[in-house]
Amino acid sequence: MLVIYNPTAGRRRVRRLWNVLDLLIAHGVRLEVVETGYPDHAREIARDAARRGAALVVAAGGDGTIAEVAGGLGGSGTSLGIIPTGTANVLAHELDLPTDPAEIASVLVSGRTRDLWPGVIESDIGTRLFVQMVGVGFDAHVVHHISRPVKRALGRGAYVVQTLRELPRYAFPPIRLTVDGQEMEAGSVIIAKGTLYGGPYLLAPDARPDEPGFSVAVFEHGGIAHALLAGAALPLNQLGRIPGLRHLRASEIVVQAPAEKLPAQADGDPAGQTPLLVRDAAAPIPVLVGRHGIRQSSRTPHRAPPVGEEAIAIAAR
Repeated sequence: MLVIYNPTAGRRRVRRLWNVLDLLIAHGVRLEVVETGYPDHAREIARDAARRGAALVVAAGGDGTIAEVAGGLGGSGTSLGIIPTGTANVLAHELDLPTDPAEIASVLVSGRTRDLWPGVIESDIGTRLFVQMVGVGFDAHVVHHISRPVKRALGRGAYVVQTLRELPRYAFPPIRLTVDGQEMEAGSVIIAKGTLYGGPYLLAPDARPDEPGFSVAVFEHGGIAHALLAGAALPLNQLGRIPGLRHLRASEIVVQAPAEKLPAQADGDPAGQTPLLVRDAAAPIPVLVGRHGIRQSSRTPHRAPPVGEEAIAIAAR
């Protein structure tokens, strides 16, 4: 079992990783652990493993690391496993993955999978795959300016601190976009593959992570007051209901560049600037999940090859 590990996680989350690995080793699972050393390194490692015929590659990190690994596996048939050690772990919440090390280890050897159909974003810095969402506007501006040391130290609190810092600095220019050929303007936009945003908070109930297409959350209003309203609604799990929010289903979204280019973020990491194009990936990726994660899927679940008789004992416990 190949585990690709992002070493930038905080100490507490790193302990979760090593506890999972200790359990797998104790049950006879042969492990290869590789640390990422630079942006997009995880994609390169995963792509090489898939080309060598790996049945399973595990991403240990946050949504950005998971997206990089998924980008390397796309179209190969190799299954994706997840050890959530990021700040928000939105995809892990989406798939209802456990946080207890023993339960994570059980999922990784269970062979139970469901489809995850990623999206692709094309921007000024190239093309990359994403697994949960793309944001354009103020939330992306915050992501572009957040400090990694502060993020490691404060976790989700770092976004609150950076949001308050950036509110007076951001001009909130209107965003021009084309959604399946329909032109419109917005104060902010989030293009979602999953239903959740910022952690376990519901944004796009019409999203279908295992199918092609996107839920486009169009926030019609911009400005400081609306940003503060959205920030207050998020921890109350009311973000998807704030005034001026429209949900659209779409398969292709183009965001134009106004006079001033706007930042984009994908899965919580900087993803260049406008103009950009968002479209579906060519094929889904099988992701290891627990029993509840399979029940959430509208598609027929796969089964990945088992990883050794002793490892299967974990799942049977």
